[in-house]
Amino acid sequence: MEATKVAQEDRAISNSDDKIETEVCIWESENLEQPLLRDQWRRKLDFLIACMGFSIGLGNVWRFPYLCYKNGGGAFLIPYFISVFMAGIPLFLLEVTMGQFMSRGAIAAWDLCPIFRGLGCASTLINFMVNCYYTVILSWGLHYLFASFTWVLPWTKCGQWWNTANCRAYQPGANASEPVANGSVPNTSVLASDPATEYWENRVLGLSPGIEDAGTIRWELALCLLLAWLIIFLCIFKGIKTSGKVMYVTATSPYLFMIILLIRTALLDGAQEGIIYYLKPDWSKLADMTVWSDAGTQIFFSYALSLGALTALGSYNTFYHNSIRDCCLFAAANTLTSFMAGFVIFATLGYMAHTSNVPISLVAESGPGLAFVIYPKALGTMPASPIWSVCFFLMLLLLGVDSMFGGVEGFVAALVDFFPRIHSNTRLRCTVVGVVCLVSYIVGLSMVTNGGMYVFQLFDYYSGSRIIVIVGFLESVAVGYFYGARRFTNHMRCMYGVALGIIPTLFWCVLTPIFTVILFVFSAIIYEELTYRRAGQLVPYQFPSWSVKLGWFLASSSLFLIPITMIVQVLRTPGSLCQRLRFLLQPQLPESVVQKLEDYKRTLRNNRKSSSRSSHPNSDGNSLQTTDVVDVLKTSAQTSSVL
Repeated sequence: MEATKVAQEDRAISNSDDKIETEVCIWESENLEQPLLRDQWRRKLDFLIACMGFSIGLGNVWRFPYLCYKNGGGAFLIPYFISVFMAGIPLFLLEVTMGQFMSRGAIAAWDLCPIFRGLGCASTLINFMVNCYYTVILSWGLHYLFASFTWVLPWTKCGQWWNTANCRAYQPGANASEPVANGSVPNTSVLASDPATEYWENRVLGLSPGIEDAGTIRWELALCLLLAWLIIFLCIFKGIKTSGKVMYVTATSPYLFMIILLIRTALLDGAQEGIIYYLKPDWSKLADMTVWSDAGTQIFFSYALSLGALTALGSYNTFYHNSIRDCCLFAAANTLTSFMAGFVIFATLGYMAHTSNVPISLVAESGPGLAFVIYPKALGTMPASPIWSVCFFLMLLLLGVDSMFGGVEGFVAALVDFFPRIHSNTRLRCTVVGVVCLVSYIVGLSMVTNGGMYVFQLFDYYSGSRIIVIVGFLESVAVGYFYGARRFTNHMRCMYGVALGIIPTLFWCVLTPIFTVILFVFSAIIYEELTYRRAGQLVPYQFPSWSVKLGWFLASSSLFLIPITMIVQVLRTPGSLCQRLRFLLQPQLPESVVQKLEDYKRTLRNNRKSSSRSSHPNSDGNSLQTTDVVDVLKTSAQTSSVL
């Protein structure tokens, strides 16, 4: 019986050979030209470092701690970890495995199920918009870093040309949150402002009254923005050959600065109260849908999901690289970094609240206000404040720069996959990277004008928030149902040598889609129009209706690419409508992937005949059965000629 079974399996495998040859022929004639040579990470650790550098960024420092404090302290960890297991890890593994299996970037990797190539286009466009506004933060950080090389930090005193009559220099024990009369504007009141706030709004931003008043370009920021893009260009123009080396510095150095700042801030008066306030649980918050929405969206931000860059980074792995291990290590590192940053931030906020005699709630803030107002104000009160200021802004810059390495590389990889010779031509790649950086810089100039902060808020609020949740949902559905979760799990078993059983199917087909839908519904229910509160103003600025419409256009433009790409592909494919859809739902695997599966099939067949265990490159004692590989090969061979 055993011999008969083996013979049947051998015949099934042999019958698949002709289909494989047909599939390879179709790939070469109908799809992207095969790249001459695709770069690969030189060391196994390179990929993990690259993912950590790309995903662990400014959001871990200025967003997570504030969300944790605002949403119930320690109680926030419950929805946070649920989000990690429901969306973070499943989607991270899905995106990385797609890139690794196909050896393609965000768009071409969807030849796994070609009709959904629009998902790759959508994520690539979102990635581009995020890159444009994220680099503006680096320009602010560079400005502050340069300003820190002085004996007296310029945001610690009033009397400068950018200060107003309401400026109140920081004094321990003074409460600067009380309204003061505004003699120039009748029947209004403003809050007394501190020099750190006025330095940020008047000196750095030159902030105008609203988005209607764009003003002129702030040339100091424009030059800092140019320097940021120049640094990014020099580090990635040769691809992962250069960025892979630089990331070892940019991804690890922030932890050194963070530890130094943690030790320093933990010794400050009031630091303990701040940390307690950060972690003290408020279990009643778990009944608030805002808490769950914040936890879920934070996972998408901190894991950099739905941007296509993880797919690009995974495409530089070898076929048998153990990405499951890296996924677990990445999740642990990401979470620990967020928590450690929370201790640094809230130890400082506790110190500020203690010396100002105000509740922590009055000094706690999220986003740019935390990084460029609250923290610089605290640093200015410490002995040797310029040294601590340099450490802090170097940490921010390193966190931001290595995030940009992955983001820009992901965008460039999606483009050059359509022109494979660029992979092996340094001059052509240099030109493409230069054009991408230049275009992104030009877009970013709109955010370094007098009204640039309002444009920045539009990009941040609309282009990279709820939309990435929708893309994550569609990715899970596309792989789980249209391509087939079991089929994809077979590929993973062939790559990793690990039997995952029903777990991936359970998540990609059930848990992750349901969770992302609930997350989107919660976000829609609690949606509020975008506002911006300037320091000292009691009433926040309301964005005009035309700017809100512009924001929604930014948000929806990426989603429109999904149906548009589907329609274009259907129209370009010959045959009847049913034949076109059948063809576009079939996998179109590159020849290199089919060859690996075929070689592995022969190994299993020979080992099975000799009754020995499988010698998979990643085998850890779990042998694959020949029938499993037959299923995988049949899957890869199902793309036949257009009917």
